[in-house]
Amino acid sequence: MFKIFVKFKCFDGKRNDFVKRVKEEGILDLIRGEDGCHLYEYYYSDERENELLLIEMWESPEHQQIHIKTPHMDKLRSFKNDYIYETEIGEFFTK
Repeated sequence: MFKIFVKFKCFDGKRNDFVKRVKEEGILDLIRGEDGCHLYEYYYSDERENELLLIEMWESPEHQQIHIKTPHMDKLRSFKNDYIYETEIGEFFTK
């Protein structure tokens, strides 16, 4: 299992709008339906109102690499910068 986190820093008041748009565009459903996707979930910080955490779990790194090249991810990237000004990505290592 390949697990990553993505921490987004959103512009003031844009965190919920970003997630709402990802849902309304159908992107979230498309991602969750991808081959090898086990989890793709957004989490909200209760202390930092402009932070958003995404947890992704994929069958393999190869599945995740295929995911980032899909047309729906191109669409997400086309509007992401309207909501998010910084992105940090890391990998979870578990036994």
